[in-house]
Amino acid sequence: MASTVWKGHIAFGLVSFPVHLSVAARGDSISFNQLHKHDNSRVKQVLFCQSEDKAIPREEIVKGYEYEKGKYVVIDDADIKKVAPKTASVMEILEFVKVDAVDPVYLESSYYVAPEEGGAKPYALLFEGMRASGYCAIAKIAMHQREHIVVIRPAKNGMMLHTMFYRSEVRAADEFHSDSSLLNEKELKLAGMLIESLAAEFEPAKYSDTYRTNLQAMIQAKVEGRAVVETPEAKGAEVINIMDALERSLERKPAATAKAEHGEVPKRKKRA
Repeated sequence: MASTVWKGHIAFGLVSFPVHLSVAARGDSISFNQLHKHDNSRVKQVLFCQSEDKAIPREEIVKGYEYEKGKYVVIDDADIKKVAPKTASVMEILEFVKVDAVDPVYLESSYYVAPEEGGAKPYALLFEGMRASGYCAIAKIAMHQREHIVVIRPAKNGMMLHTMFYRSEVRAADEFHSDSSLLNEKELKLAGMLIESLAAEFEPAKYSDTYRTNLQAMIQAKVEGRAVVETPEAKGAEVINIMDALERSLERKPAATAKAEHGEVPKRKKRA
């Protein structure tokens, strides 16, 4: 069972009910230890006091904020707890917005929202209400020493919560745009046909991290004393006319192309 990262109440209007959050997804990668190259022994980082010029134990470490160059004020957990906003225990819904109005660029981390004892009925009420209306909730929550703006949305079986970046944290890019005037009708039609020929149902289980798999195979080969097999080098694509590229791509999907030319949407293969 996933560990709880936050526990409190969701409040909307005069309705309030207890919930807890657990992490919905976490990146998985292969980690390496730092070793001394001469004897392969583990190395460790030493915490060093600059003024006393000596190593110090971790229990002598405190938090400090530099308010002027070289000047610090000590902050402890009790100080932080005193100034925590009410959103540290109560997540108040500020407003409801249409689900498709939230730009995915604002989404940060994902959490499962589950009801605590006594909260099952109002939880179900909010879940079904949002699912039927097409709305999601915008709220505020304080956790991990920061107040987050969050979106709560109905998923397949319950509610999901996503922390969001603030507007000031999303970088503007003036060059990030598309110039549709560069395209003609035939190019757009061929692009649509190619997209339809590659259309499929979204099934996350189909995808895997090839880089991680290759790393694991390489590590196992070295453990067993075998030679490491090098991955074939990728060849750059030939730069050709965009119409030629579209037509050649469609030639690889003859059945799908024929159906698209007659206005038919290619049928997607069902998994066995």
